[in-house]
Amino acid sequence: MPTLPKSIIWARTDTGGADHALFDDRRGLTARGVSMAAAPLPYSCHYELATDEQWESARLTVTAEGAGWLRTVRMERALGRWRVSTAEQGDLDGALRAAGHPPVGLPGTEEPGRLDPALDVDLGGAPLFNTLVVRRLRLAQRPAGEEHRLTVAWVRVPSLEVLPVEQVYTVLDADRVRFRSGSFTAELTVDPDGFVRHYPGLAQRA
Repeated sequence: MPTLPKSIIWARTDTGGADHALFDDRRGLTARGVSMAAAPLPYSCHYELATDEQWESARLTVTAEGAGWLRTVRMERALGRWRVSTAEQGDLDGALRAAGHPPVGLPGTEEPGRLDPALDVDLGGAPLFNTLVVRRLRLAQRPAGEEHRLTVAWVRVPSLEVLPVEQVYTVLDADRVRFRSGSFTAELTVDPDGFVRHYPGLAQRA
């Protein structure tokens, strides 16, 4: 496994936890990372991500693991279509019920064709993934007020269910973008390379 030259750590502000990403962004993005969270139950989430040179997402593998369960989803985009495969061990729903939470969906998706419009992937709780849109669309060079509405392949955690989700990015200035998904809105502060410094309600660069 090759080493990667850059590293960022975010502290979670919505729950106990952190995210550590290692990456190379010289020709698109190659990244590995681990996200840990205490809620809705303690889990760790390992991910490997690759884009092409235009920052369009090409591959994502995510493994989420907690006490008594483990789930993996693998996604690959080729010729404009997404392929999704999954694996599961143990009983995540049983662990959630024991912690007083409702059960969740199965990992992956039964309708991968619904993901085909997505050029970007997004992993819940991982600020690295907002950079995919910021860099692909060169938002730092766009005029204030410009809005981009797009479909992303969103991986929900800890279930690893994959959903097509509409997200909206609005340029505020060179280092701020407004992110909206459904009823959720946050103003993200990013560094000159497009990586999140502060994600209100989720994470802060450590």
